[in-house]
Amino acid sequence: MIKKGFLLLLIPMCLTNCYEPQRNCADFKNGAFSFTTLIDGEEKTTTFIREGDIEVDFFEGGRDSASVRWINDCEYIIKNLSPKNRAEEQSIHMKILSTSENSYTFEYGIVGDSRKSKGTAVKITAEEAIPKN
Repeated sequence: MIKKGFLLLLIPMCLTNCYEPQRNCADFKNGAFSFTTLIDGEEKTTTFIREGDIEVDFFEGGRDSASVRWINDCEYIIKNLSPKNRAEEQSIHMKILSTSENSYTFEYGIVGDSRKSKGTAVKITAEEAIPKN
């Protein structure tokens, strides 16, 4: 009886310990994406297009370009090409944690800073990424 109980506990533990999230990072190296986050209690959305070693971000009517340097298949560094202040001069480390068919969950933070935030980017079309003025 004790052996059966032990086996019943052991099987779920093995199944949960063996689970690894899906990470098809190469599917998200290039493309157009949308990311929504809370800023000062208000939902804000940014869209961006990443192709090769350049990323163009669209946020609240503005447009910024950044260089992209891939560390490995799932991690990269973004550096603003035209910083307007000291905060924008800081590089951002991005790490893709998991992927799905049309989105990825990532962790990001300033290079050298232990504080990290998480977000989810959703794949969209290039037409959807570029704001209509």
